[in-house]
Amino acid sequence: MARPLLLDLALTHILGRKRQTIVSVLGVALGVGFFIAMAALMQGFQGYFVDTVINASPHITVRDQFREPAVQPVAAAFRGGAVLLHGLKPRDEIRGIRKAGTIVSALSEWPGLSVAPSLDGPVILRYGSADKSAVAIGIVPEREVRVTQLEDDMVEGHLTDLASAANGIVMGLGLASKLGAKMGDSLNAISPAGVILRVKVVGLFRTGIVSLDEGQAYILLKKAQILQSRANVINQIRIRLMEVDAAREVAARIEALYGYRTESWQEANEGVFGVFRIQNAIMYSTVGAIMIVAAFGIYNIISTVVYEKSRDIAILKSIGLTEADIRRTFLMQGLMIGMIGAVLGWIIGFGLTSLLGSIRFDVGGMVRNDRFFLAWSLSHYWIGGMFSLVASAVAAWIPARRAAAANPVDIIRGAA
Repeated sequence: MARPLLLDLALTHILGRKRQTIVSVLGVALGVGFFIAMAALMQGFQGYFVDTVINASPHITVRDQFREPAVQPVAAAFRGGAVLLHGLKPRDEIRGIRKAGTIVSALSEWPGLSVAPSLDGPVILRYGSADKSAVAIGIVPEREVRVTQLEDDMVEGHLTDLASAANGIVMGLGLASKLGAKMGDSLNAISPAGVILRVKVVGLFRTGIVSLDEGQAYILLKKAQILQSRANVINQIRIRLMEVDAAREVAARIEALYGYRTESWQEANEGVFGVFRIQNAIMYSTVGAIMIVAAFGIYNIISTVVYEKSRDIAILKSIGLTEADIRRTFLMQGLMIGMIGAVLGWIIGFGLTSLLGSIRFDVGGMVRNDRFFLAWSLSHYWIGGMFSLVASAVAAWIPARRAAAANPVDIIRGAA
């Protein structure tokens, strides 16, 4: 079966300028290939970070504070008036979540929620002559294992060992290293209240997040309340969801219901996600610049063909081809270059991603992976292919439109 006339014309024009066509195809292919590799690298790291944050921390944290400061009585009495406040004496009050037991019980009945109370506070851990500041978090182990993946991050011991030891403590591997402490060692925990508690290391964890591994320790909730001199007080309610992406909406509902500041994992890491958005913008801008350069190559080829084949265009129009046929012919040339470049770019992208995945390096032991974090996704290939087709179509449209608008009588007269 003979090829359609328009396709035959498009192939003839492309093959007639092989060197320029190859350069344009390579430009498109490199743009698509680098986009796939960059997207796999950046989104792989972003996915690793999000998974680490989600696993190491609760999805939602209810804190013993409010989003807006309390309105002073004089300001409430003269609302809207010219009121000057100065020299206010702070009210002495015990911080903590009021009616915490009732709130924990109520939230535990919500579908898809796991809830755990906790009390955290600063302590000084002293082992021999080494002193290190840390945050001691009082937990109920059987509840904590349902709201974080801390048990999975244990490198020695188990979280439930806190209940079996007299005054057990589980600390980050980095913190233990700085203290020089090991499993079974005893050390002193000193709180700002002046209470000194002799504790024994019953577990070590490593999350891969330096701030947690070097700055956090866990003890039983009752022991934390004794250490901080805050009997029967909790200052956090830690929540884990079955639907991770719903954390922001659920946090808003809890805050509206109970008034306490409630942070989702998205809000707590908003600054990092802002950096991720900047990274993605840089990635798309870089690839867009490459595709624009490749599009100029396609534009140059088709513009040259239109100029050199002006008499042929006149003859084609004189024998019955319409303006739409002429436009379609040159658009097909651009799209063919874009499609070939996209397929070749997929191959290059797969090769580059595989090459990145084979590179090994030393990350200092804190991150449990010695390779790049890569996200393999078909969406990267489709987006790259659409990039190439759109760039090719736009680059081909301008000269195709000019060719279709040419008057065959003027061209033939000018040639004569």
